[in-house]
Amino acid sequence: MHIHYISEQNSILNHFLAQLRDVNIQKDSMRFRKNIERIGEIMAYELSKTLPYKDVAIQTPLGIKNTTTIKDNVVLCSILRAGLALHTGFMNFFDDAENGFVSASRIHGNTEIKVEYQAAPSFEGKHLLLLDPMLATGHSLVAVYNKLLTEETPKEIHICVVIAAPEGIKYLQENLPDYCHLWVATLDDGLNENNYIIPGLGDAGDLAYGEKL
Repeated sequence: MHIHYISEQNSILNHFLAQLRDVNIQKDSMRFRKNIERIGEIMAYELSKTLPYKDVAIQTPLGIKNTTTIKDNVVLCSILRAGLALHTGFMNFFDDAENGFVSASRIHGNTEIKVEYQAAPSFEGKHLLLLDPMLATGHSLVAVYNKLLTEETPKEIHICVVIAAPEGIKYLQENLPDYCHLWVATLDDGLNENNYIIPGLGDAGDLAYGEKL
């Protein structure tokens, strides 16, 4: 697996990440969602540098300009519900992308992940971007991957997360193909006894959209 750590070089990304973690700023759910969206935009820009491009000739009011545009189709697929704000950030940059959504929930009392809802276009031969803010154990992403790729094969797979734990990265490396790309905004210390990322930021879905039953 090819891993890309985006926050290793200081940028405005680290500023937004700091705000995401701040317990006082977290009280403003709209600002929390906006910061996730901004981080998605930064990640989309960095990822876009690795995609294939094609030469095009653009007609302007005064002549022809030779330039480049993205060559292949892109599909954005986020894991509900925490992935929605991150999805918006990516969609702001990949505005021609097709969009998919999938649910992943843990079955109470064990580590099994249940993938129930799936609404996604065909991604055969396209660039599939799987979006989820938090990579803790990695079980949800692997379950979603196994569910989505039962019948179709994308050209490339890019998994994009905001905060990752080393345990989750290790699990993806052991259970996903080598050709996958993992994009990580920032890497944290690890997981606690309840499999929460430490220091993390809490429950991204609850902070963005309110507590669930």
